[in-house]
Amino acid sequence: MNTLSSHVLDTTLGKPAQGIELTLTLPDGSTLSGETDSDGRFKNWGVDDGFAAGVYTLRFHCKEYLTQTHGSSFYPHIDITFELVEDGGHYHVPLLISPFGFSSYRGS
Repeated sequence: MNTLSSHVLDTTLGKPAQGIELTLTLPDGSTLSGETDSDGRFKNWGVDDGFAAGVYTLRFHCKEYLTQTHGSSFYPHIDITFELVEDGGHYHVPLLISPFGFSSYRGS
């Protein structure tokens, strides 16, 4: 069974990014959504039996957060597309953001 979590960090402030809406697009085209908590984390997708193998896209709706926090944002959203494998275990997709840059990696 695959599980999925995310964490958004504001690299300009060196703090978690609270209140960023997330949309996860599943391989069949359906979507799930959530919002980062006070620690910038999200993991409660409402999927009891985990995620199947396939290609997923995680969209971070960051414009509102970046505009409110920093006054501007080059990115209205950031999409990260990744592939889950059968019995891959836990997947963690961190996002490091600033108004004019971002990076991501497979976390643990």
